[in-house]
Amino acid sequence: MHTVPAFAAEARAMLTASLSTVSYLPAPEIADFVSCWTKELHVPRNEFLVSPGQAEQYLYFTHHGTMRIFYPTASEEICVGFVHPGEMVCAFPLFAMGKPSEYAIQALQASSLIAIARHEFQSCLDSSPAFARLWRFEVERVLIGRMEHEIDLLLPEPAQRLERLRQRSPHIFQKVPKKYLASYLRMTPETLSRLR
Repeated sequence: MHTVPAFAAEARAMLTASLSTVSYLPAPEIADFVSCWTKELHVPRNEFLVSPGQAEQYLYFTHHGTMRIFYPTASEEICVGFVHPGEMVCAFPLFAMGKPSEYAIQALQASSLIAIARHEFQSCLDSSPAFARLWRFEVERVLIGRMEHEIDLLLPEPAQRLERLRQRSPHIFQKVPKKYLASYLRMTPETLSRLR
């Protein structure tokens, strides 16, 4: 008999609770959807959930831990985002279009997640207009966040970038190490220390 790890049951309950706040999602469809999140994993601190070049196609729901999404270059790792408990994450070009990931997703803390395979997720969207609508809204929300971050990076003054991030995501300063926040804001850790 297969036993479900305690964190996986908690993660599914957390996902169910989150989806239950969406008024147009029927409870039976939520239950069916959550039951498809069958992969459970722990990612130790500093280990990778997704590595560049990876071809695995999963959408993950974070139960515990914080992660960073970054683009590695020869000279630096450019941080483009963070993932917190209760949020979904994937290597989007890989998940949406099947292109191997150029990004990495790394655990900043030991993290526990559940996952759904792309083909199962797509099947849920195909069979449920309500979930297709929710996914569209989620993609739009993430796109708006990316646009906000792009505006941040276009601002010439580091203090302006920092203030915009404080306004949008005050919780991030307790969860993410300074060097990754600095990379995300495209400034040196020293500049960030001086401004904080």
